[in-house]
Amino acid sequence: MRSRLVFGLPKNDRDRRIPLPVTVVDALREHLAWCKPVELTLPWEDPFSDERVTVPLVLTTPRKGAINRGTFDAKAWKPAVTAVGLVPTRATGMHALRHFYASALLDAGESIKALAAYLGHADPGFTLRVYTHLMPTSEERTRRAIDDLFEGTRVGPDGLVTA
Repeated sequence: MRSRLVFGLPKNDRDRRIPLPVTVVDALREHLAWCKPVELTLPWEDPFSDERVTVPLVLTTPRKGAINRGTFDAKAWKPAVTAVGLVPTRATGMHALRHFYASALLDAGESIKALAAYLGHADPGFTLRVYTHLMPTSEERTRRAIDDLFEGTRVGPDGLVTA
């Protein structure tokens, strides 16, 4: 049986809200100036449901249809990876973008709790277990954090701390 497209919430049926960076807003505006959204009506979650939802799609196929997640990887992502000289593997797959996003936020100091919410994880402990290896472990960063904390303070000969 051929797969049928539906609209639905992402993984784990969780609605996700993430802060949209200005660079992404600008890129989206540029895209929308070039390609107008295409209104498409599909079933909600169940391909055989009578419930239909109409959504303006920002990204579509060349024929102005919905992008099938099952064929996007083979027809768009892997050819793009190959075109830039990389070998399509799990490490260069679409899911790697999720890990890239997580590592960028962790490196910038985002909290595990916020990252869990952005990724749709109900338990921040799960997020920590999955992404611990991506957390910065720089000894220099540790030194700098404590130096910044105590910058301008001195311990006098009497053992008292002054600011």
